[in-house]
Amino acid sequence: MCGRYTLTADADAIQLAFNLETVSDQLQPRYNIAPSQAVPIITNEKSHELTYVKWGLVPSWAKDPSVGYKMINARSETASEKPSFRSAFKRRRCLIPSDGFYEWTKQDKSKVPMYIHLEDNELFAFAGLWEVWQSPDGSELQTCTILTTEPNDLIKPLHHRMAVILEKSDYDTWLDSDEVPTDVLQSLMKPYPQEKMRVYEVSTLVNSPKNDEPALIEPFQSPRQQSLF
Repeated sequence: MCGRYTLTADADAIQLAFNLETVSDQLQPRYNIAPSQAVPIITNEKSHELTYVKWGLVPSWAKDPSVGYKMINARSETASEKPSFRSAFKRRRCLIPSDGFYEWTKQDKSKVPMYIHLEDNELFAFAGLWEVWQSPDGSELQTCTILTTEPNDLIKPLHHRMAVILEKSDYDTWLDSDEVPTDVLQSLMKPYPQEKMRVYEVSTLVNSPKNDEPALIEPFQSPRQQSLF
């Protein structure tokens, strides 16, 4: 799954990486993006700009937006069929820019946070879905979810699922507003090559969404590791 991620690059880098028309200079580095927060995405309707939505998908037919807390991720293998995601899978796909994410691994009796990023710390995009929910008072809530797939060998020791990271060459297909065959979309949602990824332990500061600072992604050497030297 993916429950926390980062987007620390500056506005110019994000604009260049995703061929955007403009990116606000007020975009701030984020080191601990968590569910229910506002996140920048690139939708198939506005493919050259960032749109801010709430992380945790709320289907258009939902009676209560609180359902979004349970829908921060969607299984890529079944998203085209599940009532909660199939409409978005067909009509509302998005890119979710990132430059890293966290997973927790069990060591002894504790959970240790690990930070995963691409080689050279390059920007990438999670495959996402977005949706629009209308409240009884007529206001709209836009939300998103991150698709997941089977883990590669790097992520497998950490978790039985991993977020779908799209190849740059597949961005246009994923955002195509025309009706793309389901089998074509399914072929894009595969484990990212582990040889292009890096992982290391970080501080438990990341455990709290209230913490959002560069120290969260600095390599951390636990007392257990220090005792080996």
